[in-house]
Amino acid sequence: MNFLDVKTDYAFKKIFGSDTSKEILISFLNAIVYDTKTIKIKDLTIVDPYNIPMIKGVKDTFVDVKAVLDDDTKVIIEMQVLNHAGFEKRVLYNAAKNYSIQLNKGENYHLLNPVIALTIVDFTMFKKSPHIISNFQLLEKEEFVKYNDDIELIFVELPKFHKNLEELENIKEQWIYFLKNAGSLEYIPSNLNDEIQKALQNANEANLTKDELEAQHKRKEFISIQRLALMKADTDGFSRGIEQGIEQGKIEERNKLIVKAYRNGTPTTIIGSFVDMSEAEVIDFLRTRDDL
Repeated sequence: MNFLDVKTDYAFKKIFGSDTSKEILISFLNAIVYDTKTIKIKDLTIVDPYNIPMIKGVKDTFVDVKAVLDDDTKVIIEMQVLNHAGFEKRVLYNAAKNYSIQLNKGENYHLLNPVIALTIVDFTMFKKSPHIISNFQLLEKEEFVKYNDDIELIFVELPKFHKNLEELENIKEQWIYFLKNAGSLEYIPSNLNDEIQKALQNANEANLTKDELEAQHKRKEFISIQRLALMKADTDGFSRGIEQGIEQGKIEERNKLIVKAYRNGTPTTIIGSFVDMSEAEVIDFLRTRDDL
C-alpha cells in the first residue's frame, strides 16, 4: 500500500476537512487538544468542507481546517510545512481575527466564543523546549494567573517526535505518529486506533483517481523545491557568515597589533607601514581606544 503524505494541503484536507471526516476529526482533536482520558468533544461541525477535486493554488505552503465544537468553541487546525519570517505573528493574527469577527456591530462581548489555533509544523519552532506539544494562553507574568481561556495557541512540532510504531503509548502519540509517518507506511498497522485506521484508508492512494494523484504529486514537488530553496539560502548565508567572521578576525588581530606596538613606543608612521594603514588612520583608531 501507498499512502498520501498528510503534511501536504491536499491530503491534510482530504483526511480532516472533507464532509466525511467528522469522526476522524473528533478523535484527533480530543487526543491533541484535550487530556486523552477525557472525551470532551462529542460533536463538531466542519466549517466549509473541502471539495476534494478542487485544489488551491500552490503558492501557499500552509493549509487550515476549521471546526466548531459542540460548546461553540472554534478550532483552526493548520498544517505548516515551511517556516518563514513572521509565521508566529500570522498564527496569532489569525486566532485574534477569528475571535473578533464573531461579533456584528453593536453586539455584546459576552457572545464571543473561545478560539483555539492548533498548528502542526514540520520544523522546530521552540528549540530550547523538549516538548512536542506547546500550549499558550494569556497569563499574568509573575503569578501565572490566567486572564481567560478565550484565545489558545497550540503547536505540535513533528521533528521532535521520534517514537516508532511499537513504542506508542496512547492515542495522542498514535495521531502524531500518523501525521509524521503516514506517507512512508506500506500497510495499515493493526495496533492503531480505529479512527486512525479509517484516516489511513482515506489516504490510501489506491482509492484515488489519476487526477487526485497528480494533484498530490505536484504539491509534494512544489514543497520539495521550496525546501531546497530555503536550504540553499541557509547555506549561502552560512558561507557569507564564515567569510565575514574570517575578515573580522583579521581586523581584530590587526587592532591588537597596533595597540601593542603603540604601547611599546613604536611611532605611528612605522605602525601604519606594517599594518597597511596611513598614519592618519592609525591615529584615528588610537583615539577611539579608552585603554590608551
